[in-house]
Amino acid sequence: MSISSLRKIVSKVVPHRPTPPPPVAASTRVDYHRLAEIAEEKALAFQHAKGKQTARERLAALLDPDSFVEIGEFAGGDVTKGFLGAAVITGFGEIAGRQVAVYAQDFSIRGGTLGAAEGQKILALMDKAMALRIPLISLLDSGGARIQEGVMALSQYGRIFKKTCQASGMIPQISLILGPCAGGAVYSPALTDFIIMTKENSHMFVTGPDVVRAVTGENVSLADLGGGQLHNFQSGVAHYLAEDEEDALDYVRSLLTYLPSHCDELPPHYDYTPSKDDELAAAEVGSIVPAESRQPYDIVKVIEHLVDYGEFVQIQENFAASIVIGFACINGSSVGIVADQPNHNAGTLDVDASEKAARFVRCCNAYGIPIVTLVDVPGYRPGTEQEQAGIIRRGAKLIFAYANASVPMVTVILRKAYGGAYIVMGSKSIGADFTYAWPNAEIAVMGAEGAVNILKRREIKAAGPDKKDMAEAAARLAAEYQAESINPNLSIQTGELDGIIDPSTTRQAIAESLEVLRSKDRSHPGPKRHSNGPL
Repeated sequence: MSISSLRKIVSKVVPHRPTPPPPVAASTRVDYHRLAEIAEEKALAFQHAKGKQTARERLAALLDPDSFVEIGEFAGGDVTKGFLGAAVITGFGEIAGRQVAVYAQDFSIRGGTLGAAEGQKILALMDKAMALRIPLISLLDSGGARIQEGVMALSQYGRIFKKTCQASGMIPQISLILGPCAGGAVYSPALTDFIIMTKENSHMFVTGPDVVRAVTGENVSLADLGGGQLHNFQSGVAHYLAEDEEDALDYVRSLLTYLPSHCDELPPHYDYTPSKDDELAAAEVGSIVPAESRQPYDIVKVIEHLVDYGEFVQIQENFAASIVIGFACINGSSVGIVADQPNHNAGTLDVDASEKAARFVRCCNAYGIPIVTLVDVPGYRPGTEQEQAGIIRRGAKLIFAYANASVPMVTVILRKAYGGAYIVMGSKSIGADFTYAWPNAEIAVMGAEGAVNILKRREIKAAGPDKKDMAEAAARLAAEYQAESINPNLSIQTGELDGIIDPSTTRQAIAESLEVLRSKDRSHPGPKRHSNGPL
């Protein structure tokens, strides 16, 4: 066979390889790093004029110095159109030495809107966060879905929603609203564990002022429609109202000190050496609570006297103020605290307080954080408003949360626990591991005065026609009823209490109980115990 014939055969089997193009001249190559510097300079001018930081400034302020590792820096960019990268920055960093996944929307690029490229970057980061089992933090500042990309942008939000639900209860998810968050975009942070908003620049709403005006004729400002004040005091959407961006970022760091990196990691534990200040504070806790059961006081002061260094990080401080929730440490171990607040509506449970506490109990249980409950509750708030608002349906959420919790639970009744509210506030019958009461605590179906008005109404009426005589008889009978029936000793005898403790030993009793419960079996099938969806 001739050489020419062989070449023809080989050319049919091995495709011809074209000659590679000549190398691009140095003058035509894109200097991405220089373009990145120019883009950040433009972002600085753009954001600072609005009183906001850039996405990169926020990441630098949140994370440990030099710990941020960016992924997909230039993905989604189009140099020919002036966009170096997508309108979101994604990557990994450290907070107090702990690894976290984080993304920050960049409002200086296309208004921070979300399109196919942005969605893909966020979804890839979320997959990595779940695979690594580390917290996910989002810094949100966006105009919403990118209109030019139509249904593709909306579909990306749907994928983010689904992925957020998959991660719920597996890894902590924290959202910071540092600018606008509108339309369907609001449901992404709404599905996370915690939402932080700033007083000035953060807004969340499903429909903006222009749409509201066009549909209803109502003129409303951004702040009144979805500002930080509204969502912290009224709607309950947000969990913390920050003074500014610095405060918001600092609150995130504080939260993470009490949260594990994932649901199967033990809650954080820190070296703790008992101090004289803590011992004195714990011994004085009884003096904060008035003996008169109707006299108000601030339960937060009680909590600060019981926890390490008096440090208590409240959650939803401004919403449903009749109940207090938050994180603290006892003997160096992270705990979640639920407590009635007599300073507000006498500490009664209502629809908002029930949901607030229920979501927090679910959150603690999802991440394995022990729950300490401090009880001083006269009952559910009465009235047609509460009944019509669904106190039965919404109050049941608190029952469900406590009844299904498997974390160590310790409950202390300080002054009173009446009726159904006694049951749902972490009672032994609903699942608490250890329950205690102070010596003068009142535990009953209702207060003594209400009880004798029902049980002894004939005797009160027989005391005489004079109202003064009837009042004296009612007071005497109420005192007798309280001594006989509203007595923690009765609960001790029936096993509903594990002990009557002196107020000065409350911290010690809680700490010892938590130590006993440290080895409590919390095994579960699957990658997580349960999700922490919004209630």
